[in-house]
Amino acid sequence: MSLYERIGGAAAVEAAVDIFYRKVLSDDLISHFFDTVDMDAQAAKQKAFLTMVFGGPNQYSGKDLREGHKHMALTELHFDAVIENLAGTLQELGVAQTDINEIAAIAGSVKDDVLNR
Repeated sequence: MSLYERIGGAAAVEAAVDIFYRKVLSDDLISHFFDTVDMDAQAAKQKAFLTMVFGGPNQYSGKDLREGHKHMALTELHFDAVIENLAGTLQELGVAQTDINEIAAIAGSVKDDVLNR
């Protein structure tokens, strides 16, 4: 069973992204990165991206992570804040800790791309 299926499929990804962005937009450390972003479009891209990454149907057609983040001048602190908000979201949704750990490992595997290193 894929990670996507284990966490609850499309409904879980939909709920997770909605809660995640509420948390991110309330986080003073990273919310400013989204000041000029169309959040409906951003959420739709994120849902497609996470669905693909978690082993669900691949309907993601956005930029790769390095290209999508290169203009943002992100630091380790920003990256960690995003991961903390994601983990908090998943815990809130009752996702198993083993699955949260797997998701954190996936995020960690692309850290250099997101931080453009």
